[in-house]
Amino acid sequence: MVKDSSAALKNTVKPRDDFPYRLREPFLSTPEVVLFRALKQMAGERYVIYAKVSLNELFYIIRPNENVHFFNRIFRKHVDFLLCDPKTFKPEIGVELVRSVGRDKTRASEQFMEDLFLTAGLPLVHIPSGDHYEISDLISLFQLAVAKARDAGEPKMSGSIEDSVPSCPVCGKMMVLRTRRSGPLSGELYYGCIDNPACPGTLGIK
Repeated sequence: MVKDSSAALKNTVKPRDDFPYRLREPFLSTPEVVLFRALKQMAGERYVIYAKVSLNELFYIIRPNENVHFFNRIFRKHVDFLLCDPKTFKPEIGVELVRSVGRDKTRASEQFMEDLFLTAGLPLVHIPSGDHYEISDLISLFQLAVAKARDAGEPKMSGSIEDSVPSCPVCGKMMVLRTRRSGPLSGELYYGCIDNPACPGTLGIK
């Protein structure tokens, strides 16, 4: 009944020309659907699986105003699937579907994604696109990725002094590193609210 009502509503709603947004269909491609179902079968209740997770929701850039050029490398990009702990929702393993087109470009993209995940201490599994998957083959790929992440060493702990980005004490938004341009403290580094000048929040650096 709910499905029929949704279909009927969709057929009666007239698109607005002044609001040019439409539902993207399908959300997952056919190879992505096939892989998702295989992952569900393999993972069972051990993981919760999310599709098309934005990289800038998963990772953050330390000292963002100093490393702003790195933002473009993750902006508007996603990992195909992310397996998380079902209780804590902590990311555990990333999964990328490997397409066969544009191999040179794909290799560079794959290497960046792997470096990104390994730096954070997360395994990234590359799975060739196909119309069928054997669970035993998937398990082997997962084991290889986990072993590679383990061999890469312990991840750098987030929250270390050099990586920490404080929140604004006024509005709660992220702060960025700035330099005082005038006054008796000219040249001194400090944290200022990213929403400055709308928000006056600042923090000194100890």
